[in-house]
Amino acid sequence: MGLDESAVWRQAVQRILKAEMSRRGVRYQELSERLGQLGIQQSADNLRNKVNKGILGADLLLQIMFVLNMRKIDRDDLLDIFQDLGIQAD
Repeated sequence: MGLDESAVWRQAVQRILKAEMSRRGVRYQELSERLGQLGIQQSADNLRNKVNKGILGADLLLQIMFVLNMRKIDRDDLLDIFQDLGIQAD
């Protein structure tokens, strides 16, 4: 990939989650409330920081996917993100 590979993956996480939230019209406060219904305590500000940095644990990523009713993360979407970032990945 070339650039700092961790940074690239963090940007992919950020873009995917923000796109899904936007698609569903979910803001961070609502995301926090949905997670709270599962017993997961994350403030809206904490979620915003984690998503904007693209740094969250696998468990929180799966929990967010669950409450957003995401069915999958498509490999082609990842390739599109990498291309937007100017990174060659096949």
